[in-house]
Amino acid sequence: MFYHDKKLQYTVRVDRPNPAFARLLQQAIGGIEGEIRVCLQYLFQSWGSRGPQKYKDMLLETGTEEMAHIEMLATAVALNLEGATNDLKDQMVGESPILSGIMGGMDPRHYLSAGLAAMAVDSNGVPFNGSWVVGSGNLAADMYANVMAESTGRVLATRLYEATDDAGMKDMLSFLIARDTMHQNQWLAVLEDLGGVQNALPIPNSFPMTSQPNEFAYTFISTDINRPEAPDARWASGPSIDGKGEFTYQHAQPMGQEPQLAPPVPEGYAQQEQMAAGPDGFIEKVKETLF
Repeated sequence: MFYHDKKLQYTVRVDRPNPAFARLLQQAIGGIEGEIRVCLQYLFQSWGSRGPQKYKDMLLETGTEEMAHIEMLATAVALNLEGATNDLKDQMVGESPILSGIMGGMDPRHYLSAGLAAMAVDSNGVPFNGSWVVGSGNLAADMYANVMAESTGRVLATRLYEATDDAGMKDMLSFLIARDTMHQNQWLAVLEDLGGVQNALPIPNSFPMTSQPNEFAYTFISTDINRPEAPDARWASGPSIDGKGEFTYQHAQPMGQEPQLAPPVPEGYAQQEQMAAGPDGFIEKVKETLF
């Protein structure tokens, strides 16, 4: 069950409406780095959480907070759209080479489809994609996904901060940037609570290490044919991050066989020349042509 307070989590103030900036803000709502993504990600992780209740509760609380961030951004979009005259729109775009070159003005769908309101789309009008939502059922894996989501979201918020001179928008974005700081630390704190990186890795740590060929588990395989020797890099030598192995380096070498597939099945209706597997077959003709 969810409850709602009519007041926003933080003040949203637009000193000078800017339809072009409203379009930029859409990325923070419906883009892959946006608030809809993290909101649904944390909620679905919570709803499917198994194990200690404290993790389920925390995910649910943070996912619910992200709803408030969507509300703030949607309000900011609407306030940037309302009361903006055509002259002001032209002036705003004209004063900003970045907005003029990238945006060319407001998104017409803000008026045509939403009546001067936000939409569940990114800055190019592409609808939010639910496949971006990560909820694996493995707590450690999800925490790493959450750190990534908050990191790219914070990068986006800082770029939006630099893209506006509106004091109200900068104030709102600075709050969202600060919350992203907390959430990055929060997800890393969960990993520490789980015993730290060495205990968490490799994910899943419930799979027995004896069931994997460990001679391949900590080897960096280089596919660079021009690299004569191992680089002086953390991932090429020394103890592994999980403390369970030693990093080594080797050049890539084929260890499998040359694949040989059966001829096409008749009901697949390939060409007749493909059906023969002998010296006059399709594979042999290709080899003759190439070599």
